[in-house]
Amino acid sequence: MTVDDKTGGTVRFTPRGQPVITGINRVGLLALYMKEVRRFLKVQTQTIWAPAFTTLLFLVIFTVALGRGGREVLGVPFASFVAPGLIVMAMMQNAFANSSFSLLSGKMQGTIIDLLMPPLSPGELMSGIIAAAMTRAVLVGFAVALAIALWPGVSFGLAHPWAVIWFGLMGALLLSVIGLATSIWAEKFDHNAAVTNFIIAPLSLLSGTFYVIDNLGAVFQWISRLNPFFYVISGFRYGFLGASDIGGDGAVVAAAAGLLVLNALLAAAVYGLLRSGWKLKT
Repeated sequence: MTVDDKTGGTVRFTPRGQPVITGINRVGLLALYMKEVRRFLKVQTQTIWAPAFTTLLFLVIFTVALGRGGREVLGVPFASFVAPGLIVMAMMQNAFANSSFSLLSGKMQGTIIDLLMPPLSPGELMSGIIAAAMTRAVLVGFAVALAIALWPGVSFGLAHPWAVIWFGLMGALLLSVIGLATSIWAEKFDHNAAVTNFIIAPLSLLSGTFYVIDNLGAVFQWISRLNPFFYVISGFRYGFLGASDIGGDGAVVAAAAGLLVLNALLAAAVYGLLRSGWKLKT
């Protein structure tokens, strides 16, 4: 307790050892989220619009190479079949890119203390970084959809809007969590690039984005069904087309629930890493 020089009254301080902030630190969480969002918006030409342009090139190349002669897949023109997969693939890759950079950049630049010292719990730190990564994923999704809609032969219809929203968010969350885990583990940008090039890119490209797995042999179909990216992309496509190579409506709902469980398990594991301070405080 001390005397306030201006009012002449007394000011009570919180006893030593007693937390000043109880519950969720909303101010700190919002500040972290806005910091992360402003970081990628500051270079939005690179983080938002460049992925849209690159994805449009994918669509043009594969449509010209494989979509000639009125080819249809799942009852729709090839361009309309490929478009949803390209959108959610871009969303996932950019969610990973955003969250995998957050802590790693602090390690490399020696500013990691700026994230560890503020009164943020591991859960709040994790939530702020993941929420910002998912925000970037959603913005990229809209930008890619806008770019693809300009390509002739692509038609967007929403057969199941819930599937578009759910699988889009689950895919963004999945890669945001994996990206944060990579950011914790990596000690240099080469480690991050290795995960991107040898894990994320192959899983994305071999997940049925450009084909249906019914065209594969039995062994490769089984391998494809072990890839969680396959369920994100096929479920997202199901939301637009009303058809999917996952299976019937029940199989799609089961895949939606499975992705929720997988994300919860991965998030719990990453939370444990943050709480332990592994490779962050040592």
